[in-house]
Amino acid sequence: MTATYYVQDVLSQVKSAINEQRSKVGTSKTLFLHDNAGPHRARATTQSLRELGIQVLPYPAYSPDLAPCDFCLFPILKDRLAGRKFHRIQDLAKAVNSELRTIPEEDYQGAFRKWQITMKRCIESRG
Repeated sequence: MTATYYVQDVLSQVKSAINEQRSKVGTSKTLFLHDNAGPHRARATTQSLRELGIQVLPYPAYSPDLAPCDFCLFPILKDRLAGRKFHRIQDLAKAVNSELRTIPEEDYQGAFRKWQITMKRCIESRG
């Protein structure tokens, strides 16, 4: 992936999604997290995000253990799917999609707060 592709193809979709959410939620502030991959740190990317009014959250240099899904989706899915057997990948995908639709927003909010605390600690300790 190049910075050009990231800005033109990926961020354009992100911009559309953000605009849709802003109208629903009624907020103008957007926080954005991505890792330190080259295209994410490129000048074109940072300039594009700044022009969109999107604040990028700091991300420690090498922190694969801080993936938001590890704090939110995976623990919930593990609990809900524990003990179930799937013989086809399609059955697993169907079960995961079904479970994702039923997760209450409060669960996401609590997981997000936990992730923010862990992220802050990691940044303060410099990784």
